[in-house]
Amino acid sequence: MSATPAWPPRSAPRLFVPGPLEQGAEIALDGAQAHYLGKVMRVAPGDAVIVCDDATGEWACEVVSAGKRDVVLAARERLRPREDVPDFVLCAALLKKPNFDLVLEKATELGVAAIQPLVTRRCVADKLNPERAASIVTEAAEQCARTALPRIEPAVKLEALLRDWPAERTLFFADEQGGDSAAAAFAALPGPAALLVGPEGGFDEEERALVRAHPRARAITLGPRILRAETACISATALWMALAGDWSPARP
Repeated sequence: MSATPAWPPRSAPRLFVPGPLEQGAEIALDGAQAHYLGKVMRVAPGDAVIVCDDATGEWACEVVSAGKRDVVLAARERLRPREDVPDFVLCAALLKKPNFDLVLEKATELGVAAIQPLVTRRCVADKLNPERAASIVTEAAEQCARTALPRIEPAVKLEALLRDWPAERTLFFADEQGGDSAAAAFAALPGPAALLVGPEGGFDEEERALVRAHPRARAITLGPRILRAETACISATALWMALAGDWSPARP
């Protein structure tokens, strides 16, 4: 006697949808999501789709109908609650579009709570398309089975970021001119944290002095080599997750 296949199958498509969801709720999809399910994945009534709403968690849904322009799903079972996201904010200076796209994607995969784009004097870009950024982080979250999306804050100038910085959050400043060991600093200050990384050309001397003078800033070094800005964002975020985030075995 053959075994009954697991439902939902591991290969079921994954999507983020507006919420909040509840048992039995119907979700009507159109546009790009309907095209993806209907034309690319070729779903049919009775097929499974996994959806997340960035509020209640992850749901197994059944395809109710699949037309040429729309797909209707019904929420059948909640599989997981929304994940407990480590309280870590990546404050990254804007880079050339492909490089900043990579930062958005990998920061999402690594599990950050929020991404704060920055405008500094040596930035090659001073604007971020919010719709494009949201699309990148959503696709990254779908591909790595996250149940939460990072917040993408509006781009701000460095001076405004420092002026309005919350007193309870440590600001780790990746300074190519040196600082404390990143690993030691992350392990010693595991509370609400943020990482500040500059643009391709780095911070100018006035900006560096402004950051170092801030009472919540702590300059850190990421090792003996000068890293590209996108590499610094990704590697330092991974290190924080390992020492103070949800990769750490010491984290409850």
